[in-house]
Amino acid sequence: MEQYEDVSYESEGGIATITISRPEVKNAFRRETIAELNDAIRRADADDSVYVLVLTGADNGFCAGADVTTMGDWSEQTKEEYANYLWNIQNVVRQLRAMAKPSIAAVSGPAIGAGCDFALACDLRIVGSSGIFREGFVRVGLIPGDGGGWLLPRLIGESKAREYLLTGRDITPEDAVDLGLAVEQAEDPLEAAQELSEELLDLPALAVRHTNRLVDPQQSFEEYCERAIEYQYECIADPEHDEAIAAFAEKREPEYDRDYA
Repeated sequence: MEQYEDVSYESEGGIATITISRPEVKNAFRRETIAELNDAIRRADADDSVYVLVLTGADNGFCAGADVTTMGDWSEQTKEEYANYLWNIQNVVRQLRAMAKPSIAAVSGPAIGAGCDFALACDLRIVGSSGIFREGFVRVGLIPGDGGGWLLPRLIGESKAREYLLTGRDITPEDAVDLGLAVEQAEDPLEAAQELSEELLDLPALAVRHTNRLVDPQQSFEEYCERAIEYQYECIADPEHDEAIAAFAEKREPEYDRDYA
């Protein structure tokens, strides 16, 4: 496991696990945390031996948002200075959203504010009994500036999203599953995320990535169809497609030629 200062990065068997590690403040982030998190995500995306990314927090947590004790007086910043600060937080969400490799958030503890948005930006979420999702910005006189007001309506529908965004209420583990926000509630979300990652690893990687790219609520149906032609043609030429077909015909498990870190 390679350590930054606030984040740990581990790559094994095709799975990169990024852990926000500031447990003394429930993994709330400071500027250095955001820089390291952006770098770790870039690293996982660029590594050909990584097929799935898992994002989690240390000590059965996730991320409690910004550590305001390290931020100083925001009102003393110029607009340009604050824009640069916020852009870097948004870039964590931006990078997670842009990745073709599937990402899974293992939410064992509070995911609050921008921490909630980091979880929402992942492709899939698994929540523990102590995990909650909270877009609590309005409670401290702020707006969901890191992506939550864009992400949440697309994940659970506009009406329910407005309820949580406008009140700052918690989305409980049970509600997260009922709303389809989380895949499941698990006793050990990180272990469950690893198991789900293994399930994804058993599938042809190019097909998984292109399927992930195709899930885009902003595109029209015709745009979807055009992209599907391109992606499907690439999949047809993929050796893992040939192996998957052969394995199916021979009633065996496929064996893909991959080099895992």
